[in-house]
Amino acid sequence: MRTRHRVDTSTQFDPAAALPEHRRIERADLEPVPATVTDTVEVGREPYIAGPRLAEAVNVAVALGRPLLLQGDPGAGKTRLAHAVAYALGLPLEEMYVKSTTRAQDLLYTYDAVRRLYDAQLPAGTAGDPGNVGDYVRLGPLGRAIARAEQGRRSVLLIDEIDKADIDFPNDLLRELDQLAFDVAEQPGRRHAVPEDRPDLRPIIFVTNNEEKVLPSAFLRRCVFHFVEFPRDVGLLDEILAAHDVPEAALREGAIDVLVRLRSLNLTKRPGLSELLDWVGYLRAVQTPVVELDLLPYIGALLKVRSDVALAEAMPAPGTAPPSGRAAAERPPRGLPPGDDG
Repeated sequence: MRTRHRVDTSTQFDPAAALPEHRRIERADLEPVPATVTDTVEVGREPYIAGPRLAEAVNVAVALGRPLLLQGDPGAGKTRLAHAVAYALGLPLEEMYVKSTTRAQDLLYTYDAVRRLYDAQLPAGTAGDPGNVGDYVRLGPLGRAIARAEQGRRSVLLIDEIDKADIDFPNDLLRELDQLAFDVAEQPGRRHAVPEDRPDLRPIIFVTNNEEKVLPSAFLRRCVFHFVEFPRDVGLLDEILAAHDVPEAALREGAIDVLVRLRSLNLTKRPGLSELLDWVGYLRAVQTPVVELDLLPYIGALLKVRSDVALAEAMPAPGTAPPSGRAAAERPPRGLPPGDDG
């Protein structure tokens, strides 16, 4: 049976496993990919709390050799999952942050024809060898992951915000994701492929999607899907803040209360975990008293749309009735003293 379609459960992601605070992991961006591990980097543990359903989705994708397509609100933790899994498994993390100009081939390799032409016009020995096409080919993140598998080592690959690319981007990856192999067109005879008898070497691929575009059906069929929901349990939010080095229980409780009340409003863009962590991190850095959180200090770290800020400023403090009439019109914005409009 071909590697691509064999179910392999030899690798499992266990979110409850005890992990060291730091570990040395193979450096991912070396070119060419070395035959043995020649360089490592020290990586800090990713404080990620993955629920049972999310961990199950990761393990299904790993066993099937399919990309795990993560969908959900921005800031819900989709991107950081790839970092957490790579750290937990001790694997190098290849990353592709997609832009509107990103091509599918960029994931596999790039060919610098301009530099080759420039070198051909220079005296021999003063630049690269234009007769050696390989000098002008550089593997991309998926290309290196496949080349690393040829050397007997596995990788994790993150393709972040795939919906930012042109609609043809996911369609142009179908064959390579199916076969986990590719040819370098500019260098005839050069081919990279995951060994067919080694499903345990298939790259573990995470693809994030913020739903800016509808992804093609053919691409969706080749993925395992999971929707990353914002945590609804206050206790889980407290665990997440504690895991990110926020030891003050009162600060965690007050910040979570503000976040939950903000997310209950009809906002254009509700704050997510990323915004919460930024906000609490700054509150700690400047030692903001917990009693001031209802004044919504530094609200720009949580809300990014002007109309949302206005809704938040009109939000009554806990235990108070919403203001009305003249009192509401005359009340200063939340967090500002009377007479100070910023």
